[in-house]
Amino acid sequence: MNMLKIVAVPMHPEGRKFVAIFATITVALWLVWAPLFWIGAGVTVWCYYFFRDPVRVIPQQPGLVVSPADGVVSLIEDVVPTADLGLGEAPLTRVSVFMNVFNCHVNRAPIAGKVAHIVYHHGKFLNASLDKASEHNERNSLTIEAPDGTRIGVVQIAGLVARRIVCFVREGDALGIGHRFGLIRFGSRLDIYLPQGVSPLVSVGQTAVAGETILADLANPRQTRPGIAE
Repeated sequence: MNMLKIVAVPMHPEGRKFVAIFATITVALWLVWAPLFWIGAGVTVWCYYFFRDPVRVIPQQPGLVVSPADGVVSLIEDVVPTADLGLGEAPLTRVSVFMNVFNCHVNRAPIAGKVAHIVYHHGKFLNASLDKASEHNERNSLTIEAPDGTRIGVVQIAGLVARRIVCFVREGDALGIGHRFGLIRFGSRLDIYLPQGVSPLVSVGQTAVAGETILADLANPRQTRPGIAE
């Protein structure tokens, strides 16, 4: 791990108080027993790293859907979207991106549009990699509507370690593609519901980068990534 690259990456303001807390504990540990300082320092650097907010190069081609999160594509399946999203009862393709504690946790808008709907649902804190986490875990559901009326559902899901979902936007807010809309603390998952008939351009096990990795192309809805069967 290149420490210079970590230090050079800006930190999201949401992380400042946590880094300050860990830094204070590190000083206290040093006063108790000097060798403990290095343990505290390592945890403090990790905390800074967790809340990093790197600059991303956002694709601007019309119709693209980008990943809202860093992580691994853990699930792709056709399911009925959660009622919180208001997307109807017909099955839609859901792409799930699982974030571990080393991924960047700043969430970005998958498309440009208006935040049409936000619903926070209190629930459990199961392992976010499990399929049932979509229904049972604590979550925040957003529906983003593009200027042409196309709607994309995005669900921030708390995990086994994650205990706090942060959303920076409100209903009616306008978002550009790749704009920051939220953050989940310490490991979690995001579900993205694509419009009916739109094929994903990613596969399970692929690493996704928030704001950069293209999940689908609304202008070419049946296009698929080579190797993905329709």
